[in-house]
Amino acid sequence: MDLEARSLQPNVKAVLLAKLREYKSDLNNLKSKHKRLASANSNQAARDDLLESGMADAMSVSANQRGQLMMSTERLNESSDRIKESRKTMLETEELGVSILQDLHQQRQSLLHANDTLHGVDDNISKSKKILTNMSRRMSRNKWIISSIIVVLVVAIALILYFKLSK
Repeated sequence: MDLEARSLQPNVKAVLLAKLREYKSDLNNLKSKHKRLASANSNQAARDDLLESGMADAMSVSANQRGQLMMSTERLNESSDRIKESRKTMLETEELGVSILQDLHQQRQSLLHANDTLHGVDDNISKSKKILTNMSRRMSRNKWIISSIIVVLVVAIALILYFKLSK
Protein backbone atom coordinates (compact mmCIF):
# COMPACT_ATOMS: atom_id res chain seq x y z
CA MET A 1 0.00 0.00 0.00
CA ASP A 2 2.91 2.28 0.79
CA LEU A 3 4.34 1.86 -2.71
CA GLU A 4 0.98 2.48 -4.33
CA ALA A 5 0.37 5.62 -2.24
CA ARG A 6 3.79 7.02 -3.12
CA SER A 7 3.13 6.64 -6.86
CA LEU A 8 -0.06 8.78 -6.83
CA GLN A 9 -0.47 12.52 -7.39
CA PRO A 10 0.88 14.74 -4.56
CA ASN A 11 -2.55 15.92 -3.36
CA VAL A 12 -3.88 12.36 -2.93
CA LYS A 13 -0.51 10.98 -1.84
CA ALA A 14 -0.29 13.16 1.29
CA VAL A 15 -3.72 12.07 2.54
CA LEU A 16 -3.10 8.38 1.90
CA LEU A 17 0.36 8.42 3.51
CA ALA A 18 -1.09 10.10 6.61
CA LYS A 19 -3.78 7.41 6.88
CA LEU A 20 -1.17 4.70 6.34
CA ARG A 21 1.00 6.10 9.15
CA GLU A 22 -2.06 6.23 11.40
CA TYR A 23 -2.91 2.59 10.63
CA LYS A 24 0.67 1.52 11.28
CA SER A 25 0.72 3.29 14.64
CA ASP A 26 -2.62 1.65 15.54
CA LEU A 27 -1.18 -1.74 14.63
CA ASN A 28 1.92 -1.11 16.75
CA ASN A 29 -0.28 -0.02 19.69
CA LEU A 30 -2.35 -3.20 19.40
CA LYS A 31 0.80 -5.32 19.28
CA SER A 32 2.19 -3.68 22.41
CA LYS A 33 -1.15 -4.15 24.22
CA HIS A 34 -1.13 -7.79 23.16
CA LYS A 35 2.38 -8.27 24.59
CA ARG A 36 1.45 -6.56 27.85
CA LEU A 37 -1.69 -8.65 28.23
CA ALA A 38 0.17 -11.85 27.45
CA SER A 39 2.91 -11.10 29.99
CA ALA A 40 0.34 -9.84 32.54
CA ASN A 41 -1.72 -13.00 32.12
CA SER A 42 1.30 -15.25 32.66
CA ASN A 43 2.40 -13.21 35.72
CA GLN A 44 -1.17 -13.25 37.06
CA ALA A 45 -1.39 -17.03 36.70
CA ALA A 46 1.88 -17.53 38.60
CA ARG A 47 0.75 -15.16 41.36
CA ASP A 48 -2.63 -16.90 41.64
CA ASP A 49 -0.89 -20.26 41.95
CA LEU A 50 1.27 -19.01 44.82
CA LEU A 51 -1.53 -17.27 46.71
CA GLU A 52 -4.17 -19.96 46.34
CA SER A 53 -2.07 -23.01 46.99
CA GLY A 54 -2.86 -22.97 50.74
CA MET A 55 -6.55 -22.14 50.56
CA ALA A 56 -9.04 -24.94 50.06
CA ASP A 57 -12.10 -22.93 49.04
CA ALA A 58 -9.97 -20.65 46.88
CA MET A 59 -9.44 -23.65 44.59
CA SER A 60 -12.86 -23.26 43.02
CA VAL A 61 -12.23 -19.53 42.50
CA SER A 62 -8.86 -20.40 41.00
CA ALA A 63 -10.51 -22.89 38.64
CA ASN A 64 -12.99 -20.22 37.53
CA GLN A 65 -10.20 -17.74 37.02
CA ARG A 66 -8.19 -20.31 35.12
CA GLY A 67 -11.18 -20.97 32.91
CA GLN A 68 -11.59 -17.26 32.27
CA LEU A 69 -7.88 -16.98 31.66
CA MET A 70 -7.99 -19.87 29.19
CA MET A 71 -10.93 -18.27 27.36
CA SER A 72 -9.10 -14.93 27.25
CA THR A 73 -5.96 -16.60 25.98
CA GLU A 74 -7.97 -18.46 23.36
CA ARG A 75 -9.62 -15.22 22.21
CA LEU A 76 -6.23 -13.53 22.12
CA ASN A 77 -4.80 -16.36 20.01
CA GLU A 78 -7.77 -16.16 17.65
CA SER A 79 -7.25 -12.41 17.32
CA SER A 80 -3.58 -12.98 16.61
CA ASP A 81 -4.49 -15.51 13.93
CA ARG A 82 -6.93 -13.07 12.37
CA ILE A 83 -4.25 -10.37 12.38
CA LYS A 84 -1.82 -12.76 10.68
CA GLU A 85 -4.41 -13.67 8.06
CA SER A 86 -5.21 -9.98 7.51
CA ARG A 87 -1.51 -9.22 7.10
CA LYS A 88 -1.17 -12.08 4.61
CA THR A 89 -4.17 -10.79 2.65
CA MET A 90 -2.75 -7.27 2.75
CA LEU A 91 0.59 -8.45 1.34
CA GLU A 92 -1.13 -10.42 -1.42
CA THR A 93 -3.25 -7.37 -2.27
CA GLU A 94 -0.18 -5.18 -2.31
CA GLU A 95 1.61 -7.57 -4.68
CA LEU A 96 -1.44 -7.63 -6.93
CA GLY A 97 -1.60 -3.82 -6.86
CA VAL A 98 2.08 -3.54 -7.80
CA SER A 99 1.53 -5.99 -10.66
CA ILE A 100 -1.49 -4.02 -11.90
CA LEU A 101 0.47 -0.75 -11.68
CA GLN A 102 3.29 -2.26 -13.74
CA ASP A 103 0.80 -3.47 -16.36
CA LEU A 104 -0.83 -0.05 -16.48
CA HIS A 105 2.58 1.58 -16.87
CA GLN A 106 3.40 -0.68 -19.81
CA GLN A 107 0.02 0.05 -21.41
CA ARG A 108 0.58 3.77 -20.91
CA GLN A 109 3.97 3.54 -22.60
CA SER A 110 2.38 1.65 -25.51
CA LEU A 111 -0.33 4.29 -25.87
CA LEU A 112 2.22 7.11 -25.77
CA HIS A 113 4.30 5.36 -28.43
CA ALA A 114 1.21 4.86 -30.61
CA ASN A 115 0.31 8.52 -30.13
CA ASP A 116 3.80 9.62 -31.18
CA THR A 117 3.66 7.35 -34.22
CA LEU A 118 0.23 8.74 -35.13
CA HIS A 119 1.53 12.30 -34.93
CA GLY A 120 4.46 11.31 -37.17
CA VAL A 121 2.09 9.78 -39.72
CA ASP A 122 -0.12 12.86 -39.56
CA ASP A 123 2.90 15.09 -40.24
CA ASN A 124 3.90 12.90 -43.18
CA ILE A 125 0.37 13.04 -44.60
CA SER A 126 0.39 16.85 -44.31
CA LYS A 127 3.73 17.04 -46.13
CA SER A 128 2.46 14.65 -48.83
CA LYS A 129 -0.67 16.75 -49.28
CA LYS A 130 1.43 19.90 -49.76
CA ILE A 131 3.68 18.13 -52.27
CA LEU A 132 0.68 16.82 -54.24
CA THR A 133 -0.92 20.28 -54.25
CA ASN A 134 2.30 21.83 -55.56
CA MET A 135 2.58 19.11 -58.23
CA SER A 136 -1.02 19.73 -59.30
CA ARG A 137 -0.36 23.47 -59.60
CA ARG A 138 2.79 22.86 -61.65
CA MET A 139 0.88 20.46 -63.93
CA SER A 140 -1.84 23.07 -64.49
CA ARG A 141 0.74 25.78 -65.12
CA ASN A 142 2.66 23.51 -67.53
CA LYS A 143 -0.60 22.70 -69.39
CA TRP A 144 -1.32 26.41 -69.79
CA ILE A 145 2.24 27.08 -70.96
CA ILE A 146 2.12 24.21 -73.50
CA SER A 147 -1.34 25.30 -74.66
CA SER A 148 -0.10 28.87 -75.06
CA ILE A 149 2.94 27.68 -77.05
CA ILE A 150 0.71 25.52 -79.28
CA VAL A 151 -1.64 28.48 -79.90
CA VAL A 152 1.30 30.75 -80.68
CA LEU A 153 2.76 28.15 -83.08
CA VAL A 154 -0.61 27.59 -84.78
CA VAL A 155 -1.04 31.36 -85.16
CA ALA A 156 2.53 31.64 -86.48
CA ILE A 157 1.96 28.81 -89.00
CA ALA A 158 -1.31 30.36 -90.04
CA LEU A 159 0.37 33.74 -90.56
CA ILE A 160 3.21 32.17 -92.50
CA LEU A 161 0.77 30.26 -94.72
CA TYR A 162 -1.35 33.37 -95.18
CA PHE A 163 1.62 35.45 -96.24
CA LYS A 164 3.01 32.72 -98.49
CA LEU A 165 -0.29 32.02 -100.18
CA SER A 166 -1.25 35.65 -100.53
CA LYS A 167 1.96 36.57 -102.44
